[in-house]
Amino acid sequence: MGLYNDRILPYLIELSMADSILGSYRREVLADVSGDVLEIGFGTGLNLPYYPDPVRQIVTVDPNPGVHRLAQQRIDASPITVDHRMLSGEALPMADHSFDSVVSTFTLCSIPNIEQALAEIYRVLRPGGRFFFVEHGLSDEPSVQVWQHRLTPLQKRIAGGCHFDRDMGQLIEQQFDQVELKAAYAQKVPKFAGYFYRGVAVKD
Repeated sequence: MGLYNDRILPYLIELSMADSILGSYRREVLADVSGDVLEIGFGTGLNLPYYPDPVRQIVTVDPNPGVHRLAQQRIDASPITVDHRMLSGEALPMADHSFDSVVSTFTLCSIPNIEQALAEIYRVLRPGGRFFFVEHGLSDEPSVQVWQHRLTPLQKRIAGGCHFDRDMGQLIEQQFDQVELKAAYAQKVPKFAGYFYRGVAVKD
């Protein structure tokens, strides 16, 4: 994976993603998570404090061993048991219909084959299961989109494959028929990075 991705990038992710503004989005999205839970892109474990009290065990996946090393302190301090797998969200070994809830926060921007990851999320959800997400992506303003397209090649190189310009709403709606979605700019985040999609998609 390389020195940068394994040793340096995890600290950059921790610094950029631990902001209290992002924490408010995590709290809102995770409030109704229940049952058997899978988190895609566990990162440094920043979601752990925001899971509701009934959730006491989660399965998580992330392909970067560096971020998991940083997450260990949060795992040790949490009442939630974390079964962490060093895996990509594009190829999950879990059986069909394994989970009641799947969670993704600021993760889909970085997965190389996002369509495959969303298909895997759909596959492992039980009928009636819910996909809870908050992601940044393509703005609804053409003038902002221009800069998102221009900056994405650089962003991908320095931020582990992160894209500014993915239309998250369209991508999720291509996989799920039932999607409750809100999209708007986050406060105090530059527009090119701060157009957030958040909501819940339900498997039929």
